[in-house]
Amino acid sequence: MAEENKKLNIRLNLYDTVMAVNVFPEEEEYYRNAAKLINNTMNLYVPMLRGRKTEKEILYAAMLDIALAHEKMVNVNDTGIYNDILEKLTSEIEDALNED
Repeated sequence: MAEENKKLNIRLNLYDTVMAVNVFPEEEEYYRNAAKLINNTMNLYVPMLRGRKTEKEILYAAMLDIALAHEKMVNVNDTGIYNDILEKLTSEIEDALNED
């Protein structure tokens, strides 16, 4: 219950909807930036697709665009490969030191 009291109640404008969200103060900027990203993406898709696609399809197209960008960034920032190499190098160094 104490954690809930630490949260802020903010209102985000998400394209044509206002959404109330409870967030931790340190995360507020992330939420506002996320809302801005949604609005910017929708503002790209709506003029191109309005009249040809339903509002729901336009929303899904925007979500897919955002999710695709996220997936690309996850793969760029994947450190698993480097961790594997570091573990192998560490093991080889330890083995070499133990041989002496």
